[in-house]
Amino acid sequence: MIANAHIKRHRAAVFAATLLAGSFSLQATAAEIKVRDAHGRDVTIADSSRTLSIGGAITEVLADLGLAQRIAGVDSTSVYPPEAVAGKPNVGYLRQLSSEGVIGLNPTLILAMDSAGPKQTIDAITSAGIPLVSVPEAYSEQGLLDKIALIGHAMGADKAATCLASAVGDDFTTLRKLRAAITKPVRVMFVMSLVNGQAMAAGRNTAADSIIALAGGVNAIDGYDGYKAINDEAIVAARPDVVLTIKRSRDSFEADAFYAHPAFALTPAGQHRAFLAMDGLYLLGFGPRTPAAAVEVASRLYPQLAAEAAGFKPKATTVDCRS
Repeated sequence: MIANAHIKRHRAAVFAATLLAGSFSLQATAAEIKVRDAHGRDVTIADSSRTLSIGGAITEVLADLGLAQRIAGVDSTSVYPPEAVAGKPNVGYLRQLSSEGVIGLNPTLILAMDSAGPKQTIDAITSAGIPLVSVPEAYSEQGLLDKIALIGHAMGADKAATCLASAVGDDFTTLRKLRAAITKPVRVMFVMSLVNGQAMAAGRNTAADSIIALAGGVNAIDGYDGYKAINDEAIVAARPDVVLTIKRSRDSFEADAFYAHPAFALTPAGQHRAFLAMDGLYLLGFGPRTPAAAVEVASRLYPQLAAEAAGFKPKATTVDCRS
């Protein structure tokens, strides 16, 4: 009798444990998130507690969603916000990743801009079974809103992502109203670098081309896609009213080099010493601060807009969308 009672109790405990394990299994399955990434891959995410963020805009979005504590590592383009990246392991430049450095951080999820590489590293990550979501680099208003939505969904933070996207959308609306007052667009040349006197300038389908358009300007270089080196004749022929560049430490294009360059000296930009340098991630990152960056560029291109632009308070940097 006692033995039979013990057996019954044991069977009941096993049955209860089985039910409990089953419920956990169901919960785990329900908690899984499926996303389709920039390369059309369907990615299943079960755990985002150790997320490797490869791309400055991705890191910025994660921080704005209140998810900085889940960031297990970043790449070298992830420099903002400083408090979110401080002390985080760094895997290097997003296009020159090493599989050892990435896999060695034991990430449960990798969010990477779709330009991340090289291919052999991406292949090694995939072979290791680590969920990898490639985030599209679409340099447009809708592209940015879609980026926020994808990152938020991958992290199980759809509500926070909707909040942030709404704030960014409102900032774009303010930018459009500001841009509507422009009657004569300014010709802008974006110069990535100036090496041995030769400029590397941005053509169509680049972040620089898009930020110029968002600010109400016209890209002075429209004969090619991407970034290419151009000669002195092309610089003079482009007739830029303003030269735009980014501030950085290496291969930088400084104002003194611009003023001393014989070809730029023959352009309206050189004659009026119209040179503008801004932080690279802020200007070209296409993260939540992009509308604010475009407003700042517009205020510099069109002094008549400066007073109105000075009163612009971007919602994306003030709203609390923490999930």
